[in-house]
Amino acid sequence: MSGPDPQDWRRWVVYQIYPRSFADSDGNGVGDLRGILAHVDYLHELGVDVVWLSPVFRSPMDDNGYDISDYQDVDPLFGTLADLDELIAELHARGMKLVLDLVVNHTSDEHPWFIQSRSSRDNPRRDWYWWRDKPTNWESHFFGPAWTRDDTTGQYYLHLFSAKQPDLNWENPEVRQAVYAMMRWWLDRGVDGFRMDVINMISKDTSLPETRPRPGSAYGPAGQYFTSGPRNHEFLQEMYREVFAGRDAHVLTVGEMPGVTIRDAVLFTDPARHELDMVFQFQHVQLDIGANKFDLLPLKLPDLKAAMADWQHGLAGRGWNSLYFGNHDQPRSVSRFGDDSPAHRVASAKTLATVLHLHRGTPYVYQGDELGMANSPFTALADFRDIETLSFYAGAEARGDVDLPALLLAMARMSRDQARTPVQWDASPGAGFTTGTPWLAINPDHTQVNAAVEVGDPGSVFEHYRRLIALRHQDPVVTDGDFELLLPDHPTIWAFLRRTAGAELLVAANFSAEVTALRLPLAASQAGDWAAAPVVLTSLTGETPLQPPPDLKLRPWESVVWRRARS
Repeated sequence: MSGPDPQDWRRWVVYQIYPRSFADSDGNGVGDLRGILAHVDYLHELGVDVVWLSPVFRSPMDDNGYDISDYQDVDPLFGTLADLDELIAELHARGMKLVLDLVVNHTSDEHPWFIQSRSSRDNPRRDWYWWRDKPTNWESHFFGPAWTRDDTTGQYYLHLFSAKQPDLNWENPEVRQAVYAMMRWWLDRGVDGFRMDVINMISKDTSLPETRPRPGSAYGPAGQYFTSGPRNHEFLQEMYREVFAGRDAHVLTVGEMPGVTIRDAVLFTDPARHELDMVFQFQHVQLDIGANKFDLLPLKLPDLKAAMADWQHGLAGRGWNSLYFGNHDQPRSVSRFGDDSPAHRVASAKTLATVLHLHRGTPYVYQGDELGMANSPFTALADFRDIETLSFYAGAEARGDVDLPALLLAMARMSRDQARTPVQWDASPGAGFTTGTPWLAINPDHTQVNAAVEVGDPGSVFEHYRRLIALRHQDPVVTDGDFELLLPDHPTIWAFLRRTAGAELLVAANFSAEVTALRLPLAASQAGDWAAAPVVLTSLTGETPLQPPPDLKLRPWESVVWRRARS
């Protein structure tokens, strides 16, 4: 099979690094840039094309770096600007690219812009943020009010997240130009793109109307007034003209967009509109969530399949989607969507990866997922560090209307801290992450689950990821093929076809701990072709399927990919 053009960004695979938890080079218990530099060959061996770096900018670390006080410097906790320059150079030398996390819906309250803005009502930068004499009843994403009174001037400022993360006023053209100048500065320095944090919240309904409060609360969600707001497309098109247009190389642009609809995502990612390359949407990671993140609902496989298929069909030929099951804001995917028991962790981690990477879109590998890292056994409030989790617990405790032991169990399943336990490099006491005391406890299973035992082991999760990434690079069907979901209502089998004019892939995966037999609904004229089709990828290295399609039999958590030519 002929290989695709490696410069086609749609064929790239992105690896996300959460620097605080990746690798610590100086023994202070916190990951840093020199720790990342020590593992660039590991990333190259995995085969990824792009490294997305969560924020390393100067920050008071109220939200672990998503509260930025200087966009053009590195926080000393992570290293220096020279370290970042070296990382860019080392990645480029190995054919990889670097994407920075761009957080411009809000800054830190310690950013010079906000310090000036809050200093007086007539400061030239007063209108760089949202100030009002009377707050609305909007609820913060981190719970509680979204407005905080500032004693210096007696007015309230808007913060959709922490009170230390005041929202920028994108209605002010000076704000936009300052952001664009900063972005151009990073691109000129060698950065290859941006993942834009909550970028569909930058345009607000400027009347800032009241919202409906939650039952029993003075505050309520107000997403209808700031999600994909009235000037969102205008702002992103302006950003394209001011920052990306005319660059020699493609700048990868990714928009994190909570609450985005398929219709809006098409507009955001239609190449002809010059806004973004792809979106991060949340539909599939909200299926098991009720009234809040810690109100857990049972997850049914048909619902997950349908959610993923909706985006496959909705964006086909018009837009582009990011493919992910885990990131720094989600718990470990093998614990949430798979089976992290010792008997099935490896198989289910591989099968989750197979299904995800064989959809149409850009796959994201969150650090440690390529090792099959699982949720850590958190049992006490002291185990957690995440501001979102701790704020929710504090509010529930103050109200007295929540079963706190049950909440702790839900937090152990869904807290963002589960994604942020240190990467498990080896079986040593510090897991190869640090020689000191880690900022967040290392999962005790690191003695069995670690890179040292997986790299080079043909049956490991790591090597399965390598094969998956290589398949995407080698076979255009993975990127270009149409998508057809099979057996949408089957409770444990996830099967689909990817099809171009010249070839076709069949993907079948068992999402259960039982051997499962079934007949795939393939056209009778194709049945013989599929029975003789070669297996191009299997989660069980060295094993052949118990029975080929269309009458298929899959072992527990087994996934198989077949390929056939089309005439």
